[in-house]
Amino acid sequence: MAVLPIVKYPHPMLTTPAKEVMEITDDILELLDDMYETMVANDGIGIAAPQVNQSLRIALVEIDEETGLFEMINPQIIKTAGKTIDVEGCLSFPEIFGTVERADTIVLNYFDRNGDAYEVEAEDYLARVFQHELEHLEGKLFTDKIIQSILPEDLETYMEENIK
Repeated sequence: MAVLPIVKYPHPMLTTPAKEVMEITDDILELLDDMYETMVANDGIGIAAPQVNQSLRIALVEIDEETGLFEMINPQIIKTAGKTIDVEGCLSFPEIFGTVERADTIVLNYFDRNGDAYEVEAEDYLARVFQHELEHLEGKLFTDKIIQSILPEDLETYMEENIK
């Protein structure tokens, strides 16, 4: 396993829709492992293949031990409900934070590393992270949706004032 370099904006891979995975090969399994190592090494909670310069519809999310690790191949959101605004950041945009509107609840489909199909309903923070990572697969960036920019030095204060 290896920690891969993270692609930073304005790299064109970040704005290019990723290609569907046609077959789960040893290379795909190795990429999943490397993406996990890369996410953890960079204190991330989600990562998409385009962020490691791979045009593949693969994303990982792990916000804590309770939710566990989601290794998603060819994920797609099939249903959304509600709206909420919260702060986001991104490994490909160091030191950039801002508020973004996202669905409160989503339902998504994906395949895992064994080719098994899953349908997951997620809400609140987990739903937000899924949406952020899946947008990477579409070549869309959270910075295009920022409502209010937050400076890194103001992030902690913002969070304290806005956590309900």
